[in-house]
Amino acid sequence: MRRASKEQEAEIVRLHRAEKWPIGTVARHVGVHHSVVRRVLGEEGYVVAVKRPRPMKTDPYMDFIRETLEAYPKLCASRLFHMLKERGFDGSESRLRHVVASVRPKQRHEAFLRLRTLPGEQGQVDWGHFGKLRVGKALRALLAFVIVLAWSRQIFVRFFLSARMPTFLRGHVDAFHAFGGVPREMLYDNLKSAVLERRGDAIRFNPRFLELASHYRFRPRACAPRRGNEKGGVERAIRYLRSSFFAARSFKDLDDLNAQARVWCDTVAADRRWPDDRERTVRDAFAEERGKLLALP
Repeated sequence: MRRASKEQEAEIVRLHRAEKWPIGTVARHVGVHHSVVRRVLGEEGYVVAVKRPRPMKTDPYMDFIRETLEAYPKLCASRLFHMLKERGFDGSESRLRHVVASVRPKQRHEAFLRLRTLPGEQGQVDWGHFGKLRVGKALRALLAFVIVLAWSRQIFVRFFLSARMPTFLRGHVDAFHAFGGVPREMLYDNLKSAVLERRGDAIRFNPRFLELASHYRFRPRACAPRRGNEKGGVERAIRYLRSSFFAARSFKDLDDLNAQARVWCDTVAADRRWPDDRERTVRDAFAEERGKLLALP
């Protein structure tokens, strides 16, 4: 830690002794650490009172709090409060929350690298749940089948009333014709329609789904479990669909909703800024990527 200059030492003593400035204020004004101020005053023979923390009602329970949070890192403060009350604690829950926040073990978040793909290389597929739709007297689940091209971020959306195999396959066919081509690889989040069984890296795809992949000549790939960065593009596209398209949307029926979704994909979604180059739009990037897609059979 650097020493204060003679001028600074004189200023420290003057401000503290003559002007009665507290140590922290002196340190900020002179531009040194508060420990430097304490050392200078001590060398000059002034006794600096050390501010001791006030005792708190949680002090006798700190070992118990730390041990409990080590064993149960996600334990909520309200539950810990009741556990302490059973052990004689008579402090407030709000104060305990501050203490818990300061000693709770910090979660270690796994770092993800952003994955980049080449134009025409990859499409990402997922379902989004959008509540219920009344059909006659029945309430049916409303689901959005979404494909996003990983390079250009061009979005395809089609709403269905189920996620069964026929609609799953139909969504692919409609998307490929809307794109005017097929990505070389399609990425899935272990959807049952695509992946029948998985044990580690060993994957058994649904035979009907493989027939579609063979016909359109794309390679199916299931992303690794709990690897949020691998299909982040389609997850962001679904969030964008919820906020930009579906929120406060009115429609007569499923056909009307899908007609509006097609217009949105071709206008609002296509005209948003392309993340890799803010001077371009997704429409510009898709025009470049379209020529790199596999031709329709």
